[in-house]
Amino acid sequence: MTFVFEGIDHVQLAAPEGSENQARKFFAELLGMEEVEKPEALKKRGGVWFQCGNQQIHIGIEKDFIPAKKAHPALVVKNIDQLMSHLSKKEAAYQKDDKLPNAKRIYLEDPFGNRIEILEWQS
Repeated sequence: MTFVFEGIDHVQLAAPEGSENQARKFFAELLGMEEVEKPEALKKRGGVWFQCGNQQIHIGIEKDFIPAKKAHPALVVKNIDQLMSHLSKKEAAYQKDDKLPNAKRIYLEDPFGNRIEILEWQS
């Protein structure tokens, strides 16, 4: 083959119209991700983008929005115990899951009901 996949640039999650500020509160304020300015040509579509390590999470506006309950991004974090403590202090609900060998992981939902997995691999 003359092509090679190098990774994932971004993951897009859908959200209802007018939900950009809720997305900012969740992804930027609660999870600490930096907002990325959208290109001018794409701003009219609505939505908001966030930096997540070397990748991005794009929150796209969907007119007939339905949250993703099974499909989800899995975000790798360093020091998941600190994250869980932070989420608990902020009264943000999450569920622990111990079914993946060699990983500590939790699930939570964004403000729109989309499922998000967060994990830390154990050595």
